[in-house]
Amino acid sequence: MTIPSGWLPNATIQRVILHWTAGGHKATDFDRQHYHLLIEDDGKLIRGLPSIDLNSLPKAKAGYAAHTLNCNTGSIGVSMCAMAGAIERPFKPGWQPLTKTQWDAASTIVAELCRRYTIPVGPKTVLSHAEVQANLGIQQRGKWDIARLPFDPDFDNARECGDRFRAEVKAKL
Repeated sequence: MTIPSGWLPNATIQRVILHWTAGGHKATDFDRQHYHLLIEDDGKLIRGLPSIDLNSLPKAKAGYAAHTLNCNTGSIGVSMCAMAGAIERPFKPGWQPLTKTQWDAASTIVAELCRRYTIPVGPKTVLSHAEVQANLGIQQRGKWDIARLPFDPDFDNARECGDRFRAEVKAKL
């Protein structure tokens, strides 16, 4: 999978934040307003409406992708289209669960973004929305994407999921 070069403008980016939409398996216009890149259930890549350069450092510009509370400047938002109706504990993946195909596509896409924007892979630079508060100290509103993996129940907290994702991204670099 390759991100079209026209989707990757010059920008000063320091991190990638991984999300799920908490919606269905296909990207909606609403989803596209909030993320730079979206991945549907079959791994298809969809371009979000805001350009990555609108989230560029030193200050986000009008129309930027508002994907993470107080953490959008310098951040690319990548989201997997999934998890409508999901409940964290006791865990229920909802009627549109995250797929392994999406997860694999996301790690490939994030590896490409890290290569393009020279982002080192670490817990403060490649992380899920669920890790933002713990890893960056930026208060969030109970976001748990991604703290559970429907396709692998052995991973059931944000750090474990994040560490697994980062290892898969590194392996693809």
